[in-house]
Amino acid sequence: MSNKTILVVDDEPYILRSLSFVLEREGFRVATASEGESALLKIRELRPQLVFLDIMLPRKNGYEVCAAVKEDPSLSGTHIVMLSAKGQQIDRERGMLGGADEYMTKPFSPKEIVEYVQNITC
Repeated sequence: MSNKTILVVDDEPYILRSLSFVLEREGFRVATASEGESALLKIRELRPQLVFLDIMLPRKNGYEVCAAVKEDPSLSGTHIVMLSAKGQQIDRERGMLGGADEYMTKPFSPKEIVEYVQNITC
């Protein structure tokens, strides 16, 4: 996977800005979306290597976006990290069963995000 684009999808502007800042500082190209339908369009258009995907989104939730990506063979290389304030085991399991590659709870540290991205993109 040579594409180093990362898509950050969240309806909270602070999360979009902070994740974008941290990732761009590390040299990654970052695109953003604030709702599910536009996220799916951007995933199909940009073919990002990695998507940070909030669960609670307008117009398609993160579970729906994740399922659509994982059902599309042309997007099989897309790595999805579900982001949520919900940290209960049942929420984590639902995300993983829906095809997510990882599940992170908010709040998260910038250092944790950078380390995770570096491991995925190496």
